[in-house]
Amino acid sequence: MVMGNRAPNKLEWRINVRNGTSEILQPKTGLVHRVWSWLKGLLGEFMLKIWNFLEKARNIAVAEPKKVIHCLKVGVTLTIVSLFYYMRPLYEGVGGNAMWAIMTVVVVFEYTVGATLYKCINRAIGTFLAGSLGVGVHWAASHSGDKLEPIILGISVFLLASAATFSRFIPSVKARFDYGVLIFILTFSLVSVSGYRVDKLIDVARQRLSTIAIGASLCVLMCMLFYPIWAGKELHNLIHRNLEKLADALDGCTAEYFTDSSAGDSWKKIGGYKCVLNSKAAEDSMAGFARWEPAHGRFNFRHPWKQYLKVGASLRSCAYCIETLDGCLNSEIKAPELLRRHLSDACITLSSSASFVLKELATTVKTMRKSSEIDFSIGEMQFAVLKLENAMKSLPNHLVATPSSTSDGDAKAEPIRKTTTPSSVMDILPLATLVSMLTETAARIKEIADEVNELAKLAAFKPPNTKKASQSQSSNQVDEPSNNEERTKGLG
Repeated sequence: MVMGNRAPNKLEWRINVRNGTSEILQPKTGLVHRVWSWLKGLLGEFMLKIWNFLEKARNIAVAEPKKVIHCLKVGVTLTIVSLFYYMRPLYEGVGGNAMWAIMTVVVVFEYTVGATLYKCINRAIGTFLAGSLGVGVHWAASHSGDKLEPIILGISVFLLASAATFSRFIPSVKARFDYGVLIFILTFSLVSVSGYRVDKLIDVARQRLSTIAIGASLCVLMCMLFYPIWAGKELHNLIHRNLEKLADALDGCTAEYFTDSSAGDSWKKIGGYKCVLNSKAAEDSMAGFARWEPAHGRFNFRHPWKQYLKVGASLRSCAYCIETLDGCLNSEIKAPELLRRHLSDACITLSSSASFVLKELATTVKTMRKSSEIDFSIGEMQFAVLKLENAMKSLPNHLVATPSSTSDGDAKAEPIRKTTTPSSVMDILPLATLVSMLTETAARIKEIADEVNELAKLAAFKPPNTKKASQSQSSNQVDEPSNNEERTKGLG
């Protein structure tokens, strides 16, 4: 028996035979060994998936502890409601309909207070109206004779279910009472159909209504008294976070384009605008639920939640411009280094001033206090726009000149004539696109500032800090002569 190398780091055994040759000795693997290897691999893959799932769950719990608290509140509420089944006196009081209280907790307990109140109120109204109509229709049908009773019940179910379903297509009804209409259809159908075979329909309806009221009341109390999560506050925080993300994205786009910086977390800051673009559904949902919430903190009952939606729409409009800037950053066609260097200072100045305006607006929304520097900051941003436009118009001819041969054989830079060559146009086009989008972004930021100022007016934000305002005014007065000189030079 000999041993030889077939491949690096892999040994094989050979056995000599009578004719002088050798054969490879294959290891004997039985069916049991193959099955065990397959089961071991399958078990290892299954355990790996479980570990990855637990790790993701842990990351979510650490990042957002509010969700863990919400889960605990749901568990506690269901445990309390279950006592109506476990304890004999409570069970005899509500009868076998105690299960309706458990079902109510499962379907109406939501993450925010506004969502829970929305479902509880809609469920109460829908159940009461459907139960009342169901009992009335059952009484009228029962006094119409045995032959007409099922016909009247069937026609009533058809008409009311069809009309209620059609009402769900009406925008105003769908926005506020869609869940209530759904509960109305369900309850009326159950009462009408089950009432045909049940003698004491009123007692059954009363017990079910009482258990639903018990479940809904427990949900509201648990949701509002123990670590409440307000939809209005979540919407407020979402708006100011989106303002900060847009500011970081704008800074990151311009800095990376002109400085070729590739910081480790720069892509995260630049990609923040994508969260703004995808936040419309969350904003609409939170604003709708916030209308059902009582006054809490600095948010009154008639707080202007619709104005938050207008601010969010302006933010998405600005985010589309930043998305185009990101496209310029990732474009394969780059402007020459000499051209970029000529406009880098003006572009970075505009980007910085626009980003500062966004951060100032984010602070205004976060603190619910009017800013004393926002008007001056917007003026600086508009002045930076003028400087950038003038710098774009005054591109020196030698920056886009093409070399030409003279009689002496030396290459000299000949200025471009009025008819620009196609190659020069392709050189200027990427930079012109970037400048255009920066200017458009500044205009969109001005619209955001107008919407935030309107929000501050409607929501009665606190006045600006007088001490800080006086300091900013004194500094503005000191810098005013130099700023006027710069503006005169830029416009000249």
